[in-house]
Amino acid sequence: MMMPSIFRENLWNDLMDFSFPELDGKMYGKRGEHIMRTDVKEHDDKYEVDIELPGFKKEDVKAELKDGYLTITALKEVNNEQKNENGKYVRRERYTGNMSRSFYVGDKVTQEEIRAKFEDGILKLQIPKKDPKKQVEDKHYVTIE
Repeated sequence: MMMPSIFRENLWNDLMDFSFPELDGKMYGKRGEHIMRTDVKEHDDKYEVDIELPGFKKEDVKAELKDGYLTITALKEVNNEQKNENGKYVRRERYTGNMSRSFYVGDKVTQEEIRAKFEDGILKLQIPKKDPKKQVEDKHYVTIE
């Protein structure tokens, strides 16, 4: 049953909710748009970031720091070939896709200071806090007569 988007995540996905049995659940399933769920935990001196990347291997994931932005990119290639007994293709499916997500970490953070570990489909990052120098705010008062 279709419900309006106020009851579910996305009305467009509900309207286009048809599935291909051969592909359903192979890569990401119907809710593939929820991949790269991220948890950010703040500490006094750092941020801990956990990014879910189910089905990915360490080699599929890249992290790049450029202009104060940390960009996480994951690339996946799936090749599902099936042949009959004569060696002719009965089905051939390929999927290549990538996803990325960027976080602003500041201009002062260097790549050497970021710690990254990938285990059990979760990319764990530790990013140091680099507070910009706090400037003393000048107070400008308006004379009231």
